[in-house]
Amino acid sequence: MSTKSNAKTWVYLSFIVCLMVLNSCTTSKKLKYFQDLPENTQLKEIGQSQFTEPVIQADDILSINVNTTEADAGQIINARNGVNLTAGINSATGSIGVGAGYLVDKDGLVEIPILGKVHLSGLTTSVAKEAVRTAAKKYFKDPIVDVRFSNFKVTVLGEVNHPASYFLPNERVTVLDAIGYAGDMTIYGKRNNVLIMRKNTEGKNFVVTVDMTKKDIINSPYFYLKQNDVVYVEPRRGRQDANTENTVLKYITVAATVLTAIVLLHRYSL
Repeated sequence: MSTKSNAKTWVYLSFIVCLMVLNSCTTSKKLKYFQDLPENTQLKEIGQSQFTEPVIQADDILSINVNTTEADAGQIINARNGVNLTAGINSATGSIGVGAGYLVDKDGLVEIPILGKVHLSGLTTSVAKEAVRTAAKKYFKDPIVDVRFSNFKVTVLGEVNHPASYFLPNERVTVLDAIGYAGDMTIYGKRNNVLIMRKNTEGKNFVVTVDMTKKDIINSPYFYLKQNDVVYVEPRRGRQDANTENTVLKYITVAATVLTAIVLLHRYSL
C-alpha cells in the first residue's frame, strides 16, 4: 500500500473516531449528577442539609397505633389502620400506594375510638405521638403510641421513567429519593434545572429550581421534600436529539476535522 493510501486511511479513521468521541463525551456529561465532585477514592464530606419535620394538616391521613401491656386493649384503635399499616411499592407499576388510617378533619381534629377527638393539626408526628399518648393514658396503662403519615405524597412529572404521585411511608424524603422512585430521569431530562413546586400552610404555591449536577444540592433547603411537593424534570430542547445544545460545538469540531483532512490529503497529493 502506498504512502498516500496510508495517509488517506489514517485521515478517514481519525475523522470517524473524532466524531464518535465527541458524541459520546457530550452525551455522557449531560447524564451525570454531581458533576463538580472530584474523583476521590476516600470518603469526602460534601455538606449536610437541614431536615425540618413536616407538620400535620387538614385532610392528612395518619396511621395511629396504641399498644399496652393489656391484651387487645388497643385493637379497636389499631384496626382503623387496616391490614397493611404502611404503604408499599407496587413492583409492577413502580408506584407506591397509600394505606388506611385516620383522617384529619377541617378543624384539625382526629376522632379516635375510645380516646375521642384529639387536635393534631399543626403538630409534627413526634409531638402528635405525645398528644395521643396523653389521651390514651386516661384509658390504658403505660400505652406505647406511634403516629405516622399514611399519605405523605410527592408527585414526580416530566422526563422521568415512571411519572406518578407516590405515597411514602417515610416523611424524610429527598429529591433524589423522589427521582429514584420515579425510575430516574430519562436521557432527555435537564439535570441542571429541576423544578420543585411547594404549597405553604396558607395555600400559596411557590416554585424553585435546583441543579442536580452540582454537589451543593445537598445543602439546599429544598433537598428534603415536604408533603404534596411536585417535582418536575424539564425536557431538554429538541427532545429527539439529546445533544441539541451541543450542535454548534459539534459543527465547529466537524468543520475543523474536515479542514484538517483536506489539508492532509492535499499535502500528500503533491
